Amino acid sequence: MDVNLILKYFSNLNDEQKRHFEGLEELYQDWNAKINVVSRKDIDELYLRHVLHSLGIAKIQNFNEGAEILDVGTGGGFPGIPLAILFPETQFTLVDAIGKKIKVVQEVIDGLELKNVKAFHTRVEDLKGQYDFIVSRAVAAMPTFVHWTKGKIKKNSTHERRNGILYLKGGDLSEELKDYSTAQIFDLKDFFSEDFFETKKVVYLPQKFKG
Repeated sequence: MDVNLILKYFSNLNDEQKRHFEGLEELYQDWNAKINVVSRKDIDELYLRHVLHSLGIAKIQNFNEGAEILDVGTGGGFPGIPLAILFPETQFTLVDAIGKKIKVVQEVIDGLELKNVKAFHTRVEDLKGQYDFIVSRAVAAMPTFVHWTKGKIKKNSTHERRNGILYLKGGDLSEELKDYSTAQIFDLKDFFSEDFFETKKVVYLPQKFKG
């Protein structure tokens, strides 16, 4: 599968966005051969399993110009890099505790000359600053993830949807989310027809504030 899979669902991309999406495959193939951050099977289906999956968040939430988004446990740069290509006026910060992964992420950012992405080798608990939304792809169970990201979400929302967490997960989430009555679950099979998305979901958890 190639970049046409992205154009199937995001048909109004400009030439620069198309060029950036097209450039992902060669960069990841090249860097993954040197530093293995994506499995062999996944690299062969990069646009389905990583790029389009990441963009599932965009089917749930658009990001405003000037908004700040944090991608926690970004791994090889997902979902942050595809979202940054789709929303060039939004600022993205990508963090991972594993240095070799952030090295690949930085090389992809540099290779595409993305101006709206910063990558840091750090634990999210040690990161300063606050963000409109925190995105991630199944790096931990939700209670753990909420604990890690405590205090990292801005109180004032500039989007229609309240600031919070947008989390790519799969399978049965009832146990994991039982303590989160405000969580909303969106099935990606409602947006993408490929079998890969049959059990894939986006979980939206709005930020709660006491007071």
